[in-house]
Amino acid sequence: MPNFLSVLILLLGLAVAPAQAGLSEDLQDGSHVLLMRHADAPGVGDPPGYKLQECSTQRNLGERGRKQSVAIGQWLQSQGITAAKVLSSAWCRCLDTARLINKGEVTVETSLGSFFDDMSLAAEQTKQMQKMIATQLSQHKATPIILVTHHVNIEAYTGKVVNVGDMVLVRVGPDGRYLSHQVYPSP
Repeated sequence: MPNFLSVLILLLGLAVAPAQAGLSEDLQDGSHVLLMRHADAPGVGDPPGYKLQECSTQRNLGERGRKQSVAIGQWLQSQGITAAKVLSSAWCRCLDTARLINKGEVTVETSLGSFFDDMSLAAEQTKQMQKMIATQLSQHKATPIILVTHHVNIEAYTGKVVNVGDMVLVRVGPDGRYLSHQVYPSP
């Protein structure tokens, strides 16, 4: 009977162990945000002379990226995220990703803009993003916050390199400072 007793003790221990929160619950606890790299946009960087106000001058989502964005939105829905505060870089590939995930009105946020063309801006812009995150979390305590941005921004903030469409659940301090993360690969 020692095997039966061991199994019973193990099962009882599992029954009283605290449950892991899901993505939706984490995003409503006031200490997490979801950083998302824009969906697939063929190429690297932007063409010389691009203009933020003119999508035709930028690198944009391809067909795969548009489908990927919709799939991400559906995956988020399956995780219980039906609506969110969505902020995006002003680059068209980020704005299109943010709109296609279909989780709410999209607001342009300058601290999410790419500094790929001038990496010397990384430290200051990351500091600005940290402040913005703290402000958003204090203003939207129980609302999931999704931030659509670029790989350089995510790497500067978390130290993690991610693929197109990947999401990074970031636990932050009250001042918006990065504490830890969990990566969710693009579905």
